[in-house]
Amino acid sequence: MKIDLTETTSSKINQALVSARRAVGTPAIGMVLTLVIVTDEENAYDALKAASDSSREHPSRIIAVIKRVSRSPRSRRDARLDAEVRVGSDSGSGETIVLRLHGELANHAQSVVLPLLLPDAPVVLWWPEDAPSDPAKDPLGALAQRRITDAYSAEEPSAELTARAQSYTPGDTDLSWTRITPWRSMLAAALDQKPVEVLSATVEGESENPSCELLAMWLADRLKVPVQRTLSAGPGLTAVRMETKEGTIVLDRPDGSLATLSMEGQPNRAVALKRRETAELLAEELRRLDPDNTYEATVKFGVDNLAGAAAPEPAAAKASEPAATPAPSPAPAKKSAAKRAAAK
Repeated sequence: MKIDLTETTSSKINQALVSARRAVGTPAIGMVLTLVIVTDEENAYDALKAASDSSREHPSRIIAVIKRVSRSPRSRRDARLDAEVRVGSDSGSGETIVLRLHGELANHAQSVVLPLLLPDAPVVLWWPEDAPSDPAKDPLGALAQRRITDAYSAEEPSAELTARAQSYTPGDTDLSWTRITPWRSMLAAALDQKPVEVLSATVEGESENPSCELLAMWLADRLKVPVQRTLSAGPGLTAVRMETKEGTIVLDRPDGSLATLSMEGQPNRAVALKRRETAELLAEELRRLDPDNTYEATVKFGVDNLAGAAAPEPAAAKASEPAATPAPSPAPAKKSAAKRAAAK
């Protein structure tokens, strides 16, 4: 069931929610949290679909905040709130409120959202893109116990990770970190099966993919060994190689779906390691609302501390070759001089 409200207020939206629940025959509230999404019109559909799919695992009240940019000075001065209420099959396992804030009201979104939060329930805030530099100090972010960003959507993902480290507050997390959960599980399981001393590691993946940097920083922080970040054609994260005294442990995923785990003295094993949809990532993050200390330690490790992180032009071939510093050699010059002397 959908109800459209034009030039409305938070009080009228709450009344519409009650009427909609009665109309569909579900007057009781069985939701476990409030998920607030701050997005724009371009990305609203995908974000709402992902949130609706994740609500089947975590029934929640979804509040989408869309700030409408006004073109003329007069319209920027006018404050108006339009809303859309969705209950029942149109909203997954919870209920959805889409807020469109016009004019000056866009600068005071927290005053509109606050009366719509579920009482005595945790609040999670998600920025699918264009997250603030300090999520915890954002007026809407201050209302939430958990704040989810996505460095992958930033223009400069590595710089975004540095900003996340500088402004980290307990409760912050990032979907780029969530994407590497299966990789971290497989690598930890491989070292549990065969306890060996890791000497160094290499993380290979496509350019501008912050999940690769996060996985490299996690390995470097946990293993206390140099970890190098190299480039590949993708898709996404493609391989991790750990050098040990007993050989190389390789987790290779060239196609973004099926990976191969290779260990010295053991047969190769195929591992399902497909790239997950946003709804799956969001559902994983909503399972825990406490601070993620591992993410904090990883993001604070720093991208600049990775081996070879300062090299901006690593070629794909360098993933299998040791880094070397090209230097002009005097040998060719001597050889030319010798030939000239012989010619004389």
